[in-house]
Amino acid sequence: MQPTLEANQRIARISAHLHPPPTQIEANSSTSSIGRSNCRAKGGVSGFRVAILGAAGGIGQPLSLLMKINPLVSVLHLYDVVNTPGVTADISHMDTGAVVRGFLGQPQLEDALTGMDLVIIPAGVPRKPGMTRDDLFNINAGIVKTLCEGIAKCCPRAVVNLISNPVNSTVPIAAEVFKKAGTYDPKRLLGVTMLDVVRANTFVAEVLGLDPREVDVPVVGGHAGVTILPLLSQVKPPSSFSTDEVKYLTDRIQNGGTEVVEAKAGAGSATLSMAYAAVKFADACLRGLRGDAGVVECAFVASQVTELPFFASKVQLSRNGVEEIYPLGPLNEFERIGLEKAKKELAGSIEKGVSFIKK
Repeated sequence: MQPTLEANQRIARISAHLHPPPTQIEANSSTSSIGRSNCRAKGGVSGFRVAILGAAGGIGQPLSLLMKINPLVSVLHLYDVVNTPGVTADISHMDTGAVVRGFLGQPQLEDALTGMDLVIIPAGVPRKPGMTRDDLFNINAGIVKTLCEGIAKCCPRAVVNLISNPVNSTVPIAAEVFKKAGTYDPKRLLGVTMLDVVRANTFVAEVLGLDPREVDVPVVGGHAGVTILPLLSQVKPPSSFSTDEVKYLTDRIQNGGTEVVEAKAGAGSATLSMAYAAVKFADACLRGLRGDAGVVECAFVASQVTELPFFASKVQLSRNGVEEIYPLGPLNEFERIGLEKAKKELAGSIEKGVSFIKK
């Protein structure tokens, strides 16, 4: 009789997961067809609870897929204002440990966020040919503000990975929202600049004839144009470059996003490589939250590395988010000139974000 009892229990757990009872929000809302229940106590894996805001978008879908694979994720909440039911159903069929639940529209934002350890935000409109990151500002700034208000209310201790462009402005926006709510912890707000590092590693590896996985290029400053400053003098393994190579690599790294936008010819922006980079950074944050030692990545954070209030540089990640921010280290003349250009551009972008909330 024991095997039959165990089988019945398994069937009951599966049935409860696939057909959860409606919550109060679902009962009162006619805008959603997504079923939800409390995270199951049995049958899932141990790990962290992660929410992706903007999960049905060009970055959000591959990002959601890759996070479903991550063994450190036990619960994955997918939120967007459109198309979440389909994305959730699709990804939930993957035979990995994380339990997936979908949330559709602003009435369900708070449920999507409650109890999360890590929140990843790729929400917003993508770049199109001829569009700068600043062109995105008015739309994406409002989206980020709304989402961060939800985070402040429902999971104020979560680590936030902000992808929505322009990152140089949206991170200051998020900081101001959290300050207004009284929940701001600069260690837990990180702008994702990992794509700049991923590109730098790839492009430098091509020039050097190496495997990109063996290359580490620090990229500091910000996440747009001249604010992206690869420190090629600090490449690992130690390497030397000609003047032409430095100029070529710096320009290509700074304009990698434009390269993809133009290549897609109106069909999108750098969604796939961004999703990969976002997952690589999210995994680093989760390893930090787990207590792993020596987790160091570049990110755009509240910083005293320069006179600017925010700056991207190498940071050590821990259970508290950012444990330590590393100095820039020695720069050559080309990098010192680039740093001044980056800071000038970055100052205006940061102020634009702060002013958006304070106006």
